[in-house]
Amino acid sequence: MEPSDFFEREARECGYEFIGGLDEAGRGPLAGPVVAAIVVLPPRCRISGINDSKVVPERERERLYGAIAKRALAIGIGCADEREIDLLNILQATRLAMRRAIAGLARSPDFLLLDAVSLPAVRLPQRPIIKGDGFSVSIAAASIMAKVTRDRLMREYHRRYPDYHFHAHKGYATPEHLELLGKHGPCPAHRQSFRPVLASHEEESWDLFE
Repeated sequence: MEPSDFFEREARECGYEFIGGLDEAGRGPLAGPVVAAIVVLPPRCRISGINDSKVVPERERERLYGAIAKRALAIGIGCADEREIDLLNILQATRLAMRRAIAGLARSPDFLLLDAVSLPAVRLPQRPIIKGDGFSVSIAAASIMAKVTRDRLMREYHRRYPDYHFHAHKGYATPEHLELLGKHGPCPAHRQSFRPVLASHEEESWDLFE
């Protein structure tokens, strides 16, 4: 079952008009930024195939990215890079990316729908929804925009750091990525505070004494 506009309609019945769905991509990887997107859709908007980005194939996500860009009333994108993730922790960096996405809108939303995360520093009415990207059409749209944006950024990282194949695994802890991390050690794109990256530093330090 695809996400619906149930939560958006419920918010409109309470008097809200400019309702933004917020989601992120990239909380789990060992490298690269966390990317957040906010999408404001018109009432009764239907985009065929829209769903949680994790269950949508890559080629279909690219198609949906274009469809959402055409249909949305507003879209904002925000990022927090790997250094900010190391400094703040991944949850706070995610919230930072979301605040930047909201700030990128020409008009501030009057209500937020979020995928499980709350934004205490944002003084807007908001509703976190567990697994929201599978229930709310605007959160699902935001998940697509965030995922496609981040994947494109990781392809750029691959061009800068080709030894790590970021274009393939997008920074996630796949066997290939862990093998390359062990072989080459971390690069500037890696999140130095994440355990497998820390472990690769420790292995490097042991190598000095062998």
